[in-house]
Amino acid sequence: MTTVTHANNVPAHPTLNRPNMVSVGTVVWLASELMFFAGLFAMYFTLRATSGELWAEEAAKLNVPFAATITTILVASSFTCQFGVFAAERLQPRRTGGIFAISKWGMNEWFLLTFALGAIFVAGQSYEYAVLVSENVTLSSNAYGSVFYLTTGFHGLHVIGGLIGFLLVIGRSYAAKKFGHFEATSAIVTSYYWHFVDVVWIGLFVVIYILK
Repeated sequence: MTTVTHANNVPAHPTLNRPNMVSVGTVVWLASELMFFAGLFAMYFTLRATSGELWAEEAAKLNVPFAATITTILVASSFTCQFGVFAAERLQPRRTGGIFAISKWGMNEWFLLTFALGAIFVAGQSYEYAVLVSENVTLSSNAYGSVFYLTTGFHGLHVIGGLIGFLLVIGRSYAAKKFGHFEATSAIVTSYYWHFVDVVWIGLFVVIYILK
């Protein structure tokens, strides 16, 4: 077997690309969260199968265009989040140009925009809850109300958790003397969580608002 050597006749050693343990741990944790939401989906379909007339009556009260609007906002936040990750990967925490020079934005500017879009989604969901409560769709009103608020409510809590995560990453970038790979990794794993939350909501939106 031929051994590949460098020019100075020193045998070449392969480079080991070990996975980042923080990223691996985050993926494993998100897998457990996926099972949690799978349980909520199963509960939804089970109750829906046994209460067809109730589902048709209560689902008619949903404001689908409004839900589609806040869904679009949440999906857009995934793109702004990823732009923030790109900035973090090139170790650029802050903008290098004017506030309107978007091409020169750093991680913080993109993550702040993502935070704002996520906050709008949470505010929109809160408004939707208020409207539904006024129409007697509550957590304790019937099976539909219970499963609707449980599924969307738990997702909303996950969104709030993601918003807190963005603030922590931004704060860490200001606290660090030098923005390095540790801070970049924090931004990357936060983006994993945020993309997961967005994908779960797309599933919820289709199941709850489209497949009525």
